[in-house]
Amino acid sequence: MSDASSLRTSPLHQRHVDLGAKMADFGGWEMPIEYPGGGVVAEHTAVRERVGIFDVSHLGKASVRGPGAAAFVNACLTNDLARIGPGQAQYTLCCDDSGGVVDDLILYLRSSDDVFLVPNAANTARVVAMLQAEAPDGVEITDKHEEHAVIAVQGPRSDEVLDALGLPVDHDYMSFDTARWQEQEIIVCRTGYTGERGYELVAPAEVAPALWDALVEAMAAHEGLPCGLGARDTLRTEMGYPLHGNDLGPQITPVMARSAWAVGWEKERFWGKEALVAQRLAKDSRLLRGLRVTGRGIPRPHCPVRLPDDAGGVSGGEVGEVTSGTFSPTLKVGVALALLDRSVALGDEVVIDVRGRAVPAEVVKPPFVEVQVRSS
Repeated sequence: MSDASSLRTSPLHQRHVDLGAKMADFGGWEMPIEYPGGGVVAEHTAVRERVGIFDVSHLGKASVRGPGAAAFVNACLTNDLARIGPGQAQYTLCCDDSGGVVDDLILYLRSSDDVFLVPNAANTARVVAMLQAEAPDGVEITDKHEEHAVIAVQGPRSDEVLDALGLPVDHDYMSFDTARWQEQEIIVCRTGYTGERGYELVAPAEVAPALWDALVEAMAAHEGLPCGLGARDTLRTEMGYPLHGNDLGPQITPVMARSAWAVGWEKERFWGKEALVAQRLAKDSRLLRGLRVTGRGIPRPHCPVRLPDDAGGVSGGEVGEVTSGTFSPTLKVGVALALLDRSVALGDEVVIDVRGRAVPAEVVKPPFVEVQVRSS
């Protein structure tokens, strides 16, 4: 945990303080975890049923510009930019030579010469440094971490909220548009980390407080709520979306995390390709699976996963480890992501060792709840 005085703060920091938010260190940034008036469960429910807004300005922002910028990025990151065109976004991964995940990020393709990256907070500097170290002449990589805010508007009523501000809402999932708001350019991308229809707005830091205020006012008509990173975590876990540092990382590759769909295997090169191809062919690594608790208990990261013994206890053989776990406000049961041996199959019964107590669970395929993110 960092000293509070050393933490970076969002352009919206004072808004959260004024609302009485519970603040905490998240990737070196002091960010809101929950707000008074219901906390995580109320905020989670608002997003699933109505609308909520999140300050996610801790996310990184970086630009890659210059002749051949997109081709350069494509030779570094895992996914294949040939799958999308200008005006579209793509989930991709930055790997090291061992195939470990340095970061997972969203990429906005503006043109063949202009790419905008949104890495995770704690990993931005390393991703930028790795790109800068290999950038060809004429391609410039610029860290814009503190120049922009990012506000996520998520939930079934998100279109109405953006429409009230005159922001575009008629584009497809994983695509983006730009708009002028108070004489500033706002990027509106139909993405999110909740599983609901929603948008992420990238705005200059100086206009972010006014934009936040306008969004709060617009969503009041729909009983929307400001939401903290606590609800963001329960929402993403219900969807089975991986979190870097938990479900992805230096020791958890895209193959292990079942993120191989975000790898352009046919590309000539990308960082970590040789190691990932070898791991994919070997088929001997643990794989990320979903666990739905069938008894009582809440799984947490690092809890061992075991085969049940004859009495249903936790003394059976260990077959994996929980990477993310929480109580699902939607399902009213515990859910988890876990790295499991390949011998464990969908539908199998296991037990999660929660501080020595056997919590029974079924191996399932995420998401745990119905997906709405692509709804029209």
